[in-house]
Amino acid sequence: MKLLQVLIEYSKRSLDRPFTYLYDGDQIIDSGFRVLITFNNRKIVGYVISCIDIDETKEEISDRFGFNVSFIDEIIDKESLLKNDLLELSDMMVEKYLSTKIKVLQAMLPPSLNIKKSSLKAPKIAYEKYLVAVDNLKEEKLSAKQIEIYNYIKNIGEVKKNEIKSKSIVNKLLQLNLLKEIEKEKNRLNFDVKQQEEKIVLTDEQNNVIDEFINTNDSVYLLQGVTGSGKSQVYLSICEYYFKNNKTVLMLVPEISLTPMMTRFFLNRFKDSVAILHSELTDAQKFDEYRKIARGDAKIVVGVRSAIFAPLDNIGVIILDEEHTESYKQDTPPFYHARDVAIMRAKQHGAKVLLGSATPSLESRARAQNGVYHLLRLDKRINDRPLPKTTIIDLSNYTNIDRESYLFSLTLRREIANVLSRNEQAILLINRRGFSSSISCRSCGHIFRCPTCGIPLTYHKDENLLKCHHCDYVEVMSENCPKCGSKYLMKVGFGTERIVDEVNRLFPSARVLRLDSDTAKARTMIGKTLEKFENKEADILVGTQMIAKGHNFKDVTLVGIVSADIGLSSPSYRSSERTFQLITQAVGRSGREKKEGQAIIQTYNPSNYAITFAARQNYELFYKKEMEMRKLTYFPPYSYLVSISITSKDEDLCIETIFTLSKMLSTSFGDSAVVLGPITPYIPFDGEKYKRQILIKYTNQQLIHSTLKKILESLSSKQSINVIINFDPYDL
Repeated sequence: MKLLQVLIEYSKRSLDRPFTYLYDGDQIIDSGFRVLITFNNRKIVGYVISCIDIDETKEEISDRFGFNVSFIDEIIDKESLLKNDLLELSDMMVEKYLSTKIKVLQAMLPPSLNIKKSSLKAPKIAYEKYLVAVDNLKEEKLSAKQIEIYNYIKNIGEVKKNEIKSKSIVNKLLQLNLLKEIEKEKNRLNFDVKQQEEKIVLTDEQNNVIDEFINTNDSVYLLQGVTGSGKSQVYLSICEYYFKNNKTVLMLVPEISLTPMMTRFFLNRFKDSVAILHSELTDAQKFDEYRKIARGDAKIVVGVRSAIFAPLDNIGVIILDEEHTESYKQDTPPFYHARDVAIMRAKQHGAKVLLGSATPSLESRARAQNGVYHLLRLDKRINDRPLPKTTIIDLSNYTNIDRESYLFSLTLRREIANVLSRNEQAILLINRRGFSSSISCRSCGHIFRCPTCGIPLTYHKDENLLKCHHCDYVEVMSENCPKCGSKYLMKVGFGTERIVDEVNRLFPSARVLRLDSDTAKARTMIGKTLEKFENKEADILVGTQMIAKGHNFKDVTLVGIVSADIGLSSPSYRSSERTFQLITQAVGRSGREKKEGQAIIQTYNPSNYAITFAARQNYELFYKKEMEMRKLTYFPPYSYLVSISITSKDEDLCIETIFTLSKMLSTSFGDSAVVLGPITPYIPFDGEKYKRQILIKYTNQQLIHSTLKKILESLSSKQSINVIINFDPYDL
């Protein structure tokens, strides 16, 4: 008999503890196994965190514990899911983020292995049948064709069974025990990668950075390099060094759109030693890649945020490309940041962390400035290519536009025409997808809003649909106002679809591609779109921030920022930083090879420092100015932030609890922290639960953690509310 302590798949804090079960059977079971259990009369999945042998009977155990201890229903796994280092990491994350343990474990595992009942329907191991020869051939009993096939298989060693066309001969050889059939695990992910044409010769500046990284003993490094300075080649060379020294490598990229390019780089260099983990893969492919890593067949992992949990052993280096990007921050529980988890994992393995960006986050740059991180610099573009010539167009000046187009200025239209005449390429960036940002009624002013979130719906012309970009609610575009019945509906704002329409109208001969979250919903669409553009199957690429960073298109000589102001209007202390980073990264896509590049930035705020410094590609001036603003407002990196949200189906209870909590926190912290709120968030009701929140600015991390722990314990027994804690939130 075995006594099990089991975490259940429910993530409510009141259930964040192990439950006791029994197992009395012959199968192997240990900590780290998933089990099917009955909990509160429901079949759910649990995760075993403790397994001990006992000599007592079920009745004796139940008497000892004072309740009826049940048997598990089924053992799901044949081996432990998570290695010891990842289990240790999960404990560190629970402590750091004050998350429930099950939420952290669920974040670590791919869909097919997750601790959820739904995961049991996900793809499992796929096998392929192979034939191998048995060395007891008696030629006089075989036909010439049978001998030929036998010898073919014997000479090769292993042959896929479905590759031999003559099934009757194979079956006969199997009956004679001259062949035997074996099963091998199938990998469902295959890449068609072009071979690297030439060996890249690194610059002196790149070699100096690599030498400094390898030959110094710091733990975390920040590589700040201007756009086009060759950071990717630095990453590859550093990875090659650790690979040759029998260490494994974890390479993170922020966007799926960057994965095809980075995948190609790494597969060309390291071939079958590379595994890929990102959301564009099918669940079956993720499962195969995860197992490939766990078996030790992959020494290098390339992936997005969740790849930080790849089950690698003996890690030598963890690299985060474009480290400033917000997609490294998980926006659902357990709200981890890949940068922080990378530093924790590196400490476990005695590894190094390399953070790279042309526009580092203010937090990372401030830490490098203070000596917490080791700062490395790449200040020159490859081959000393000049930065793009950048022009700011003031859209509020009527001389810059005419009746032909209110979206594209005269200057932008002229330069697009010039690019097309030279058979070069252009990128047009708009940080909003869809055709128009909202629909309103001219008669009564009614705005079409999401019935779940309450935010304005975005109109998508191609499908004639209204979509919520927060919860994915969709409805067919109405011809009449639902409030007054009027047919006079007004489309406000514009997005990528509208830009594509405008390009097609103004430049009918231009070949246009669009890339945003909508067009990228189909698997492989991102890679195919980028490959088409790289192969010059299109002249103009229109997209959102997905196209703004990391890409290297040799014939792009013009980048147009159609509206640089969109990000500045967001209600966030990071709005200026986001705007500067996006524009700087987008401008950097132009003129990366032998041809000179230029960028056109259209704005109604031509004197805004985020825009002017981005146009000049001057990170240092922006950093200085933005740090002054952050200091005045006591925002990071001059403080830490944590948001605490209360959710409940009962709005009155939600409001009452958040006000009580606010008073408790203010009393506990005194002058040690600034408690802001209660605050009604932008989306106060998600269709099921109401939400209110508090924001805390602080510097004493130990005090905050210990106080919040006590408060969580006091609130965990309340079944009608849920407490959500988000450290270092990106959106308030």
